[in-house]
Order: sequence, then C-alpha cells, then structure tokens
Amino acid sequence: MLHELKWRKEISSDLATIAMARLADADVSPRGPKGLTVEAWRIADRLGWAKTYDAEYLALARLLRCRLLTTDAKLKRAAATMLDVVGPTDL
Repeated sequence: MLHELKWRKEISSDLATIAMARLADADVSPRGPKGLTVEAWRIADRLGWAKTYDAEYLALARLLRCRLLTTDAKLKRAAATMLDVVGPTDL
C-alpha cells in the first residue's frame, strides 16, 4: 500500500521511506524471507507497477532462487526478464 501511495504521488518518496523504515522496526513477526518487501519494491519500480502484490511473488522466487510457476500470462511476460518463469503450457 505504501508503494502504491508513493507511485500515485499521494505521499512523497521521503515519507514512504520513513513509513517503510518504521514498519520494518515495528514489533511484528515477519512471515517472509528477510528483504522480501525491499526486493518487491525494487521490482515494482523497475516494472512501473503501483502495487507490489505481484512483485512480491517475483521477489520471493528471486530470494529463494527458484522458478516461478504462474497461470498469469501478464505476470509471466513481465517476470521473464528477471527469472525463470514456467506457465501451464511449459509443464
């Protein structure tokens, strides 16, 4: 959500960075690999996406150094430049 607000220029990049740092420092238990959110932001920026939802799948596959399996043709096309992507017809 923060990335989308920044992308839509509803908040500044500086404010988004501060908010992300505060969220990272919050007393919560993360459920993903360390660096997932940061990598998802980088991917969303690189692909020009407002939301990081799809970018999180790509980031997870990159961090785990594995192939991504998806039925989403748009996601497959976008991800093809970054990692090995497998679709249903590739199986």
